[in-house]
Amino acid sequence: MDAKRIAAERAVDYIQDGMIVGLGTGSTAYWAIQKLGLKVQGGLQIKAIATSVQSEELARNLGIPLVSFAEMNEIDMTIDGADEVDQELNLIKGGGGALLREKIVAAASKQFIVIVDESKLVKRLGTFPLPVEIVPFGHEVTIKKLYDLGYEPRLRKIDNETFVTDNGNYIVDGHFGDIEAPQELHNKLNLIPGVVDNGLFVNMTRRVVVGYQDGEISELEK
Repeated sequence: MDAKRIAAERAVDYIQDGMIVGLGTGSTAYWAIQKLGLKVQGGLQIKAIATSVQSEELARNLGIPLVSFAEMNEIDMTIDGADEVDQELNLIKGGGGALLREKIVAAASKQFIVIVDESKLVKRLGTFPLPVEIVPFGHEVTIKKLYDLGYEPRLRKIDNETFVTDNGNYIVDGHFGDIEAPQELHNKLNLIPGVVDNGLFVNMTRRVVVGYQDGEISELEK
């Protein structure tokens, strides 16, 4: 049983006719977009805004109508995955490289539903490397400032080439150890000149749908 898929498909059941829907990015969000595509083909009337070029292309191929922020003020519901979820439903996101757009879309949403498999649930954030999106200009200085915070930043590379986000920025990944105060760390990171945003999503979701390998589904709420 694909735990990611069953969580994604359960979350899509919350989407109703007439909604503006935010589409996440990554392997779990992929299944949500696939299910949503089937529902649209079956007559569901929605419009969607995607958090990455990859998700936008998938949605377009499935016939999901796309809109931009210029065409609407608020998103009814966004469904997206996460790399870690703690007991307070704080998240680490950004493993797929779309954290900035994901955060913009989530923050503009009335409801933000997170979908994960059971392996993503942790007592405290910090085992998964925390992504930080930075601008290319002066990135060496920005990385040094991050290091001075106690972070161990590594510039993300794919096939020995520096990874570039859909926004034209770089991402560094690293560890702070157990993150005891996510909001405090989030604020410290975003005060560094050159940092665009980071992968801590604090107090942004009230519902997490969890899929299990045995086919069970649970929903965590706060």
